[in-house]
Amino acid sequence: MHKKFILKSCYKSGIIEAGCDEAGRGCLAGSVFAATVILPENYTNNRLNDSKQIAEALRFSLREEIEKDALFFAVASVDNHEIDKINILKASILGMHKALDLLKITPEHIIVDGNKFRPYKNIPHKCIVKGDSKFLSIAAASILAKTYRDEYMQKLHEEYPVYGWFKNKGYGTEIHREAIKMHGTSPYHRMSFKLFEQQLSLDL
Repeated sequence: MHKKFILKSCYKSGIIEAGCDEAGRGCLAGSVFAATVILPENYTNNRLNDSKQIAEALRFSLREEIEKDALFFAVASVDNHEIDKINILKASILGMHKALDLLKITPEHIIVDGNKFRPYKNIPHKCIVKGDSKFLSIAAASILAKTYRDEYMQKLHEEYPVYGWFKNKGYGTEIHREAIKMHGTSPYHRMSFKLFEQQLSLDL
């Protein structure tokens, strides 16, 4: 029987805590998106989980709930040109910093999915591997980053339909790579990535 894991509402109680996550780090094209979410203390939502574990229709339904229930939230992005300049890890962290900049309140603590982060305004932070499947605020940030990025890639697909971005969202699928070979790259491709070979692991 599959075990249902209940996500925790926060890492530190009694303070204003923001959860952060990104979407699109391993893609060959498009911006990386990042989000941050501050939820009410003792918030519960049994449907909320890592965005990769949730069907697309449910992700968009949950986005509406998150934006209604969150005390504060923000979404930001870093484009492919900046990714090529500074590398994808730095761009992902920059995106999270940009999202935190957009919050209408300064958090007292930050929890981040993964194991890499750069301090933000000297605010204490905690990196949590697979945090998007452990803490609700990170899971909520994961949902926002993913859904906003998916909408963005849909718009890019309308501009460059040959790559199949409406379906692969810029990831290095066989169809995407074959289209690059046949049609060349677009202005949205990450030229620092291995566009014609197996994507390198980005478990940073």
